[in-house]
Amino acid sequence: MNENENSPSLDFIRTLVLDDVNKGKNDGRVATRFPPEPNGYLHIGHAKSICLNFGVALENKGATCNLRFDDTNPSKEDVEYVDSIKEDIKWLGFDWDDRLFYASDYFDKLYEFAKQLINKGKAFVCDLSPEEMRQYRGTPTEVGKNSPHRERSVEENLELFEKMKNGEFENGTCVLRAKIDMSSPNLNMRDPVIYRIMKNTEHHRTGDKWQIYPMYDFTHCLSDSIENITHSLCTLEFEDHRPLYDWVLDELKTLSHPQQIEFARLNLTYTVMSKRLLMDLVENNNVAGWDDPRMPTISGMRRRGYPPSSIRNFCDRIGVAKRDSMVDVALLEHCVREDLNKNANRVMGVLNPLRVVIENYLDGKSEELDAINNPEDPDQGSRKVPFSRVLYVERDDFMEDPPRKFFRLAPGREVRLRYAYFITCVEAVKDETGEVVELRCTYDPETKGGDAPDGRKVKATLHWVSAEHAVKAEARLYDRLFNVENPCEDKDVDYKSHINPDSLKAVSCYVEPSLNEAMPGSRYQFERLGYFCVDNDSTNNTPIFNRTVTLRDAWVRMKKTGK
Repeated sequence: MNENENSPSLDFIRTLVLDDVNKGKNDGRVATRFPPEPNGYLHIGHAKSICLNFGVALENKGATCNLRFDDTNPSKEDVEYVDSIKEDIKWLGFDWDDRLFYASDYFDKLYEFAKQLINKGKAFVCDLSPEEMRQYRGTPTEVGKNSPHRERSVEENLELFEKMKNGEFENGTCVLRAKIDMSSPNLNMRDPVIYRIMKNTEHHRTGDKWQIYPMYDFTHCLSDSIENITHSLCTLEFEDHRPLYDWVLDELKTLSHPQQIEFARLNLTYTVMSKRLLMDLVENNNVAGWDDPRMPTISGMRRRGYPPSSIRNFCDRIGVAKRDSMVDVALLEHCVREDLNKNANRVMGVLNPLRVVIENYLDGKSEELDAINNPEDPDQGSRKVPFSRVLYVERDDFMEDPPRKFFRLAPGREVRLRYAYFITCVEAVKDETGEVVELRCTYDPETKGGDAPDGRKVKATLHWVSAEHAVKAEARLYDRLFNVENPCEDKDVDYKSHINPDSLKAVSCYVEPSLNEAMPGSRYQFERLGYFCVDNDSTNNTPIFNRTVTLRDAWVRMKKTGK
């Protein structure tokens, strides 16, 4: 039995695949592929496609999913992107095993396929300039005109195409076009270009062997066919390209004719999902590279501290639909919090420190207190945190003249220190400007562990670190990169004008000593503050922690209030 039959609900693609399997189509075989272009880093939208293509393969017995690089435009491609894409897919939890392919593997075959179309009178070499070609193409409401070179003989086209291959023509002087129908209502069928000249452009795998390169629409369908793909899953922008996909395979009478199926791409609020715009942000130094933790790239999310399981869960929750929509980034953040709440160990760090001196605690004395690592996972056990006479607490946890509902530290107010004691503020010490620089407090030694033997209660519990033992660190407080939901909504306004100036704030902070040798990529909950991840730039002298998400969950609040 197919595993999908046990699933209570299937999206339309999985339903179609299951139906094909049950009918014995393709001999019951399922083969998908993920075909990225190596011209940039993958983003969260690609993660949706990765989860779908590899997921469908995992859900069907004996099914496969290929990784195929569509490397047909060497002017924009780089080995750096190839390596990053492979790393991202592996990190997400998927594996192509021995099925790694490149479109460039098929360049010789694709060239022969193009010659077959010429021999059938279905392709011709066209000398129109790009501007002339646009004029001849027509508009959605106006039919196109045939190129004056459309009726060249087979022999002349073969000769010209050979010269194109041999580098005898300059870039832009001519192209090979499919001969279909210039009056088609689908502009993609109006004699599309299938080969162009790219002289002296080094390819990352084939070097300078080729002076011409096939276009995506010609390459994609034939690569699918060569690899015996059964279900070619694409985003909706390729829906109008499907007739061309089928035309190429039908005209060449390929042995395998995969089925192209389109699904809605992922659009996410407060970000941009175009590789071109992401490249623009990198090249204009609006961000610190493709893996900047504010970027929607998979590498950026990894560096920010998003667990791969949270991204897979997010992709499962948004589902697969036929119609484009905008997904609230709060849902992604909710999935991250949900995962980290279960799996991230708790630690204490103070981002905006205020010095506290416990007057009745013996000077020079220190002790170790037991602290729970993860209340959601008892197997994580506990750790020791040092306590001493001088501490740091958050400056926001003290108010000299507090409002009615402020229950944290204030003159005469008693609070609990997490895992430690009750303390009472007796004095606020100020500098010459009137700013509070130190609190003088007393502690109750009978309240060790956080409970009073006499049963008295306090209304606030504060996190803290011992000043003597604390490790000085840097915290990078990341927020959303843009301050509007749809930065590209107004086409007359530069999307970069919506960049959030507060998307990154770096602050010096103090953390408990257990974090002194935390490894890059390790994830923690800073109690009461948020979730943080050790950055790649960390050193033993200066640990750096990236804020992954805050503790407050906007998605849960929105679901409860309907806003």
